[in-house]
Amino acid sequence: MIDKTYNILFLCTGNSARSIMAEALATTLSHGKFIGYSAGSHPGGQVNPFAIDKVEKTGYPTDKLRSKSWDEFAAVDAPHMDFVITVCDNAAGEVCPLWPAHPISAHWSFEDPAAVQGTEDEKQTAFDKVFRQITMRMNSFINLPFHLLDKEAIQKEVRKIGDTPAAN
Repeated sequence: MIDKTYNILFLCTGNSARSIMAEALATTLSHGKFIGYSAGSHPGGQVNPFAIDKVEKTGYPTDKLRSKSWDEFAAVDAPHMDFVITVCDNAAGEVCPLWPAHPISAHWSFEDPAAVQGTEDEKQTAFDKVFRQITMRMNSFINLPFHLLDKEAIQKEVRKIGDTPAAN
C-alpha cells in the first residue's frame, strides 16, 4: 500500500537524454510511488531519439516527452517536488532555481550518451549503458524504507546512491 506519492525532478543541461530516461524509470519502476519529471538548465528543444527508444521499452508514454526548462518547475503553480536529482555534472555546478518546500537533493553523475560520436551501434551502446546505470540507481532509490527514515537520513541515503560508482 502506498502512503504517499513522491514527485522527483531530474535535472540536466539539455534535458534530452539522461534526465528524460530517469523521469520514465522513476515513474515506471516505482509502480506509482514516484512521479518522475525532468528539465534542463538550457533545454536543447528536442528529446534524443535513442532516449525515446529506451523510454518506449519501459511502457512510459512518450507522446508528452519534451525538452523543457527547469524554470517551469520553479513556478508557483508547478508540482511540489519532494526530490531534485541532477544527473549531469554541468547541471550540478549551475545555480539552480529555488525550489519551494526545499526538496531533498542529490547529484547522480552519468556520462552523456548523447555526446558519443560514432556509428549508430556505438551510440546505441552508450545509451544502453547509461540506461542500465540509471535503472540500477533508481532501483536502489525506490527501495529505500522512506517510511522509516527522517528527512536527514533520506538525504544521506539518496546522496550515497549517487556516490556509488555506476556499473557498466
